Amino acid sequence: MPLSERELDAFADKHAGQIPFDTSPRHLAGPGDARHVTHGLAAAGWATVFDPLSTEIVMASPDHRYRLQFDPQTATSAWWRLRAAPGDNEHGWYAEFGELVPAEVLAGLTDALITPPSSQPDPWQPVTSAGWQHDDAKAALSPDSLCRIEHRPTSEFHERPSWHIEVRTSSDASFPGPRIWHAFLDEHVPDRLVGAFLGALADQSPLQRGMFDRTAHYSAVKEPSPLRQQQVVDAHTARVKTLRAQARAVRRQQTAPATPPAPPTVVQSAARR
Repeated sequence: MPLSERELDAFADKHAGQIPFDTSPRHLAGPGDARHVTHGLAAAGWATVFDPLSTEIVMASPDHRYRLQFDPQTATSAWWRLRAAPGDNEHGWYAEFGELVPAEVLAGLTDALITPPSSQPDPWQPVTSAGWQHDDAKAALSPDSLCRIEHRPTSEFHERPSWHIEVRTSSDASFPGPRIWHAFLDEHVPDRLVGAFLGALADQSPLQRGMFDRTAHYSAVKEPSPLRQQQVVDAHTARVKTLRAQARAVRRQQTAPATPPAPPTVVQSAARR
């Protein structure tokens, strides 16, 4: 079912009633509104499976290859699960994200999934450009040392290489404290999607939260935003419309018939005298 005006109106009603606060850094901003993720996918034609007796939301892509599960009542630490079935000459893959992952950061990955591929040869590039500490051991640390990104190679402890992102309560390396949220992306998640997620995570622009919205840590900074409520709503609506147009363009390109080859030119031989 495509995204309806009623659903956009419901988003607008919520955000029109709360004063936006610029909240940073992003990894501590809290979960925000899950519709930053689900509205983008719905605009791209993903179908939603509703169960009136469950809080779980399951969305599937038009080609049924991709499946997103959001379950805030799960007994595990992973509230979001994204799966890709194997495709033509492509591996299947799996990614999961914890309760307090900012919806806008996760939307960086899901937006990239439904829009035309962009060149992103090095997933680390947006992190290093944002000034995060990066070493040759395939790890990076946020400026406040609370968020750590690791690309773990195959070893005796890890059967397959994978990406791990963890946010913890303490910057003390010897005792980092309890985990706030995590993300896991297996080795077959395309680099462009990893880069999109890391880019949205390391982006230094703040996220907008309401005055009483939950943040992930007491050290998150909230300041009155120069944006008005309507500007926040308009930005969401414009993004959704752009995603819808881009997703349609991708589908048209994928279903366009191949151009038939030009007929061979027949060269008439000269008549014999």
